[in-house]
Amino acid sequence: MSFACVYSRAQVAMDAPLVTIEIHITSGLPKFTIVGLPETSVKEAKDRVRSAIINSQFKFPQERITVNLAPADLPKEGGRFDLAIAIGILVASNQLGQLDLNKHEFYGELSLSGEIRPIHGLLASLIANINSNKQIYISGHNANEAGLVSHCQIKLATSLNELCQDLTGQQALNFLVAEPQAEKAMPHYLIDMAEVKGQGQAKRALEIAAAGKHNVMFLGPPGTGKSMLAARMATIMPPLTESEALETATLYSIIGKSVVQQQWQIRPFRSPHHTCSAVALVGGSSNPKPGEISLAHNGVLFLDELTEFERKVLDSLREPLETRKVTISRAARQSEFPANFQLICALNPSPTGCHRDNRASPEQILKYLSRVSGPFLDRIDLQVELPKLKTHELQSNQFEESSEQIRERVVNAQKLQYQRQGKLNALLSNRELEKVVQLDNESMMFMALVTEKLDLSPRSYHRVLKVARTIADLAGKQTVDLMHIKEAISYRAFERLINTLTRV
Repeated sequence: MSFACVYSRAQVAMDAPLVTIEIHITSGLPKFTIVGLPETSVKEAKDRVRSAIINSQFKFPQERITVNLAPADLPKEGGRFDLAIAIGILVASNQLGQLDLNKHEFYGELSLSGEIRPIHGLLASLIANINSNKQIYISGHNANEAGLVSHCQIKLATSLNELCQDLTGQQALNFLVAEPQAEKAMPHYLIDMAEVKGQGQAKRALEIAAAGKHNVMFLGPPGTGKSMLAARMATIMPPLTESEALETATLYSIIGKSVVQQQWQIRPFRSPHHTCSAVALVGGSSNPKPGEISLAHNGVLFLDELTEFERKVLDSLREPLETRKVTISRAARQSEFPANFQLICALNPSPTGCHRDNRASPEQILKYLSRVSGPFLDRIDLQVELPKLKTHELQSNQFEESSEQIRERVVNAQKLQYQRQGKLNALLSNRELEKVVQLDNESMMFMALVTEKLDLSPRSYHRVLKVARTIADLAGKQTVDLMHIKEAISYRAFERLINTLTRV
């Protein structure tokens, strides 16, 4: 037999399209050709595969070998096709006997010695393979990652020789047994909200944000606990569901990071430095990779020192904050990554650190704060000013609520939202919002007055109503009352500061 057909999968953003690898061996001068839009790393497979076959005690055919990676218009990259190419050559040269490989898929990079190395983006391939009834061969180094996926027939092999022995029936490999990680590994947090002294309003804002998936801005002098509070946001959020955890783990798999079993249900927390570029934040490059906003998917994105970020970098977040996804377009392809994150940002209210220290004029403070654009600010639901803590507050032994206590209230509020509308309040459309928030005359008059006074945009107006709906849910109320509206309005500290400075 001089022809073989083997299957593997490419990795394109979150997708893993099937790749058919055809190997044809004919007589002629020895030549090894790979076609089908391979990139440099795939072309280099020729040398890796040749050495791996020889060092695995097989014979490398001294004939004309043509490898076709189909579909031909799909770019192929990485060493993930090495294993499939090697198996195809051995089958085509009749060194493994008559094998039917239609129900097998192979993912793995080969070392020169024949060892099977792990690959990036394996989870996307395994998820695409679910319920296909195909048997998958991967590197033993990918075992922890592969164990996250159920309903797949997976065999682990450490070397090409070991895998071939299984295919030919000489020595069978055991199937990998996937355990339900979401049930096995309960989240364990190293930090807790009880460690934060004072700042009751900021804690309340985080509780509202966690319950309704709202975005938060902390405004305050250095040392008031902005970063400390943001880092504990994930501890008061409900643990990830198994599907959410798997989707998040897939994104990390693409960039070559595996998920630690003990952190399987913990929501991701990403805090990029203010010098990061728009590509690092949103994602991109010639071969699109997920950025920080996608790595924060189902979790928290924290932007500290907000005014130090470049304005174009911040404005690149505006669309993902609305659509909950990011689409990266290049001349050759278009890739889409999920970006369903919660934004927490923090900044000092003045270039000197505090706007009340009389070291900066109102004009200087306004110029400093204008680095945050109006459209970006429109997408922030809760704006909270953090005051400096007094000495007696720092030294107080007063009991502070733990993350577990707050998380219990958050979970109950989210259950109400899912029962009522099937989604969290921050994700409601304007039409859906009208159905769940029906104001009485007094509340409508109050909202009209505040909208004029703070010069709220229509988007900000609706975000206030969404926050009020979440506050009512935390209180277990069916309707939104004036007291809920007033509390929601109290979380507009940035806009109040701007209005105060413009009147000076």
